[in-house]
Amino acid sequence: MQSIEDLEMHDVSTSSNTLLPFKVEDNLQFPTKAVNEISQPLSYIKKSLGVSRGDSREASVLAKEANHLSLGSPLESSSSSDNGPASEDQAHTEPLPYYTKKTGLCYDARMRFHTEVSPPKDRSDYHPEDPRRILHIYRELCEAGLVADNNMAIPPTTSNPLCRILARAAKKTEVCLVHDDAHFEFIKSTSSMSDEELGRREKTFDSIYFHQQTYSTALLSAGAAIETCLAVAKGEVKNAIAVIRPPGHHAECDTSRGFCHFDNVSIATQVVRKSYPEQYRKVLIVDWDVHHGNGIQQTFESDSNVLYISIHVHENGNFYPSGPYGDLYHCGIGAGIGKNINIPWPTKGMGDADYLFAFQHVIMPVAFDFNPDLVIIAAGFDAAVGDQLGGCFVTPACYGHMTHMLMSLADGKLVVCLEGGYNLRSISKSALAVTKTLMGEPPERIAETAATRIGVETVRKVVLQQSRYWRCLYPKGEIMMPGSERMHDVIRAYQSKVLHDNHKMINIWIFRERVSRSFEYQVLATKNYSTAVPLLVIFHDPPEVTGVPNAITNQLDLHNTWLADVSKSYIEWAVSHGFGVMDVNVPKFLTGISDEEGDPHDEALKITEAINELAIYLWDNYIECNESPKVFFLGIGNAFRAILHLLNTRNYEALDQIAGVIGFVADHPIRTVTETFITDFAKWYYKHSLLFVNHSHAVWEREKKPSKKFGALRRSPAEGLNGMLRAHKADVEDFLAKRAGVRVERGGGKGEGDGDGDTVMVVGT
Repeated sequence: MQSIEDLEMHDVSTSSNTLLPFKVEDNLQFPTKAVNEISQPLSYIKKSLGVSRGDSREASVLAKEANHLSLGSPLESSSSSDNGPASEDQAHTEPLPYYTKKTGLCYDARMRFHTEVSPPKDRSDYHPEDPRRILHIYRELCEAGLVADNNMAIPPTTSNPLCRILARAAKKTEVCLVHDDAHFEFIKSTSSMSDEELGRREKTFDSIYFHQQTYSTALLSAGAAIETCLAVAKGEVKNAIAVIRPPGHHAECDTSRGFCHFDNVSIATQVVRKSYPEQYRKVLIVDWDVHHGNGIQQTFESDSNVLYISIHVHENGNFYPSGPYGDLYHCGIGAGIGKNINIPWPTKGMGDADYLFAFQHVIMPVAFDFNPDLVIIAAGFDAAVGDQLGGCFVTPACYGHMTHMLMSLADGKLVVCLEGGYNLRSISKSALAVTKTLMGEPPERIAETAATRIGVETVRKVVLQQSRYWRCLYPKGEIMMPGSERMHDVIRAYQSKVLHDNHKMINIWIFRERVSRSFEYQVLATKNYSTAVPLLVIFHDPPEVTGVPNAITNQLDLHNTWLADVSKSYIEWAVSHGFGVMDVNVPKFLTGISDEEGDPHDEALKITEAINELAIYLWDNYIECNESPKVFFLGIGNAFRAILHLLNTRNYEALDQIAGVIGFVADHPIRTVTETFITDFAKWYYKHSLLFVNHSHAVWEREKKPSKKFGALRRSPAEGLNGMLRAHKADVEDFLAKRAGVRVERGGGKGEGDGDGDTVMVVGT
């Protein structure tokens, strides 16, 4: 068993501040040495329990110099003057109440006894759920002068320090309000297991370790959450923070998961509701841990009186706890429909502005509409800056602002219960910011105020999904009505008609069952595409549609909606200069492949496979075998990936025909070519490519110059794909004309190329 010295045992339970008179149920079996070390503060606690306390509410008295001020209504003032001068007693109103309730703190050093049975010798390789997590938070609060602790060198710097709340062991009846009896008995049995047996058992669980003190500390953690919530519910403190471990929001009804054994927040919620069924009927739980709280969602997804909101990294189900359970489509079941809200970030790297955007547009409007009697934060700090497991960039100031917003609910009855967070410095600073906010200090300023595109898109999707359940969320309306068609199919049918009328372009049939339906009317070509003339093949994203949707119904008014299709100007130029043209439209969703309710990650993979297969099919069956001596590629947007896939797959046979590659990339990742078949392929690609990349793209933030595998990059000052296409049209024309050997007339001037009739393949991505 790990020694107490290894745990950096430091008794921090003593407080000169008033302790709340909670019943001590200290029947847990802890190591004798540990009990001796904390016996002094326990005796202090027991002595303090017999001390009667008077009313802690103080009153402020109006100054005598302010007698001329009246707090009554104008009617009352005039009535008094009519009856003669008021007496001195009448001149004074009732004294204004002065709010003196304190912020509570629950912390117990014994919760650090849950450790790995055989911790690694290298301290840098400790398990992320480290016993020092709560110690570092407590020390941070003490060093900030917020705690009156006789064992700490720094005295409190505030006249109203944190009020200590006594932790206790949760009862079996309390734990089993959430967990089944078999799970409780199993956790209890671990206290008598050998080290070897514990090691074998933990291998059968999902991200769990056991210790002989796991049962005791898990009960203490759940009990601390209960007592903290009861302290706020009884009005003993105005709000409180529980610095507890092990965490709980991954623990399910019948099993331990993700460092969690008992679901602390769910247990405390059920105890408060059972103890005060009339006063605390509705509870709001906000879970800002970077991982989805599957345990809390499981407990309350069918409960109409508990609103659970989780904001977490999801990565299309690939981030822990994995699977679709944390996606935005899980809105509750039965009576609890609409009372479960998931805000699933599709990637790591989310920051302050993203979290605040979610609070302002989803969490707070719904919370005010729900109007809870109590608010509990499942406060994991693993989305904080510096936490490598979470990979996000939430600052302590942002945690303060989120806390401040939630304090406006439920008459300020707010409880913060620690969940995850594995960078000791990050959790300490973040917990300090939250605690200061609870005590009444305004949160610090936020430097980052503009949410990312991914953040805005995610929140908008959540709003559309949840607007059917919440009257406060707009816009409303069905995303897809029965009998409706995707607009990209309608637009492509229009494009095919216009291109046929203007340039006699015809549909190219795709005789491959898996993609034929998806790309019907998506591949068009001029009649001379297979002859010995330059060929321009365009793979491009769908044209942009802009308009202002109705704020209530989310519908677009057609008279105020515009179609922006700049790629057609490239087709017109190519046709007028003797090129054959093949135009390939690559929609973001493919009819017959995309599924509205499917896993977005799986859907994206299917679309990518279909597009790559189409590019290979066109090369093998329509391009390589024609009479064009050279080929040029132009890629616009995300469809550019199809060109790179083709180049990486067919470079051993295509380089003699390909004379150049052109691309436009706004905000999508830039992929590289690979040298699987040809050693100097990267050099060839750099020499024969011209890629326009938006000026704000991440590739320009690299300290080193981008590799030649990215191609010949040019920084574009224009905004968006359409802006870039307009700004660099002349550059593309010159590139094509010079290598294809065609004459270009522009502004009265003439320029001759030096090519010999190259085929130009333009691929928009």
